[in-house]
Amino acid sequence: ELLERVKEGGGENAVLRHTQRNKKVFVRERLRLLLDHADFLELSPLAGLHMPYGNVPAAGCLTGIGRICGIWCVFIASDATVKGGTIYPIGVKKQLRAQEIAMENRLLSVHLVDSGGAFLPLQSELFPDKLHGGRVFYNEAIMSAMGIPQVAVVCGSCVAGGAYIPTMAEESVIIDKIGTLFLAGPPLVKAATGEDVSPEELGGARLHSQVSGCSDHFAPSEEEAYECIRNVVSTLNCEPVPEQDREPDSPLYSPEELLGLAPLGYSCTLPVKLILSRLVDGSRFQEFKATYGTTLVTGFGHVEGHLVGIVASNGELGHDAALKGSHFVQLCGQRGIPILFLQNTAPQPAGPASISQVWHELKAQASMMAAVACAAVPKITIVIGGCFGSDSYVMCGRSFSPNFLFLWPNARVGLVDSQHFPTVPPAGDWTGEELELKQLKAKWMDFPVSSVISFHCSAFFYCAFKPVQFSALSRLEEESSAFYSSARLWDDGIILPQDTRKV
Repeated sequence: ELLERVKEGGGENAVLRHTQRNKKVFVRERLRLLLDHADFLELSPLAGLHMPYGNVPAAGCLTGIGRICGIWCVFIASDATVKGGTIYPIGVKKQLRAQEIAMENRLLSVHLVDSGGAFLPLQSELFPDKLHGGRVFYNEAIMSAMGIPQVAVVCGSCVAGGAYIPTMAEESVIIDKIGTLFLAGPPLVKAATGEDVSPEELGGARLHSQVSGCSDHFAPSEEEAYECIRNVVSTLNCEPVPEQDREPDSPLYSPEELLGLAPLGYSCTLPVKLILSRLVDGSRFQEFKATYGTTLVTGFGHVEGHLVGIVASNGELGHDAALKGSHFVQLCGQRGIPILFLQNTAPQPAGPASISQVWHELKAQASMMAAVACAAVPKITIVIGGCFGSDSYVMCGRSFSPNFLFLWPNARVGLVDSQHFPTVPPAGDWTGEELELKQLKAKWMDFPVSSVISFHCSAFFYCAFKPVQFSALSRLEEESSAFYSSARLWDDGIILPQDTRKV
């Protein structure tokens, strides 16, 4: 339902105004005209939902991966039906993530620019810092130096900083009567000089293709613009990706069954081999160290014909499992095999543990962290259940820069699970100091000292001093949601379990 709502952009009225009054093509129709196929991988479609400054559907721009003339590309397409094309902080973050993917994978970058400029009331979150708006232009320069092609279509307004995007691209197309390019629009010219000037006179398609030279190609219509950019792509001397000789084998068990296998509880984990049998080609999986460290499943398989190493959570990540994971990740790095992490990390219980056991686990997990961080192969992480605490780092969470990170809708993301926090009722008749002192004494007397030493139990060490109130728990529950995570671009999007193979 959320995905369908996002596909409507800024809403029915905004789309009608965009297509009928402004005579423009809706952004999803633009992609249909541009890409080889209607199917493409859309990234972070739920970004921008329920932000502190309001809803910004899809963060005001569509980003994803598709093919043009058989060449894989990353596209960044403004949606002017959302807030009139105004750029919000979450929109900048989404564009930067798309550029990061293009650089990591050396993919052609295509910009469809239709922007009203930055949302000035939030300028402190858009302009001054290293990873704010100016980084988009820096990335364009770096990608050009890396030999990564970039092309752009000016299919609407390009105001202020947005004007640099097409002018820094290798080739750009501007559309007559629709595309405009200027640092300040007619209202600011009127305020500054008193002169009345039309958008076409100030920065229209004919001006920039005949006088200024800011645009390389003039297009009378949107349809001709996208045909022109396809012709440009065909001359970039990029090799199309060869088609597979034969169709990969389907799993013996239907991937549609993954929807029913998505874990809903986090106190225990689902046997992950049930999921693997519905993901890998022919349900064939060559397991590595099958009887050692069984709470982590490792091995090789093919997904859509591609050989991958698989590291999958199957319970608490103990000492043996971490050593096994470290060994396997190093093997994949040595052989140049991409790694697929299926993450369902269980929260660490607060029960007693021996000091030696704690230190052994820490050392083994540190070894696996180092192996994951240093493995110079593509890494894709899919959170199929819980993503909690330090175990999530070991399983290539966002901090460890996987090439892609996707969530299933049931996923939970947090330092700890709210179900593992001790709670106290509202204060009642006690004063704040009396209540805190009573909680401190009660919790400290019962708390196991050995758990204080454990890195996993650091959150419970905090709770020994100050148990979490019910209001804080509800907030923790909300902020652990997959939808809360995806809205803030902590991942590359929520995918349905049954679509995992395709993604």
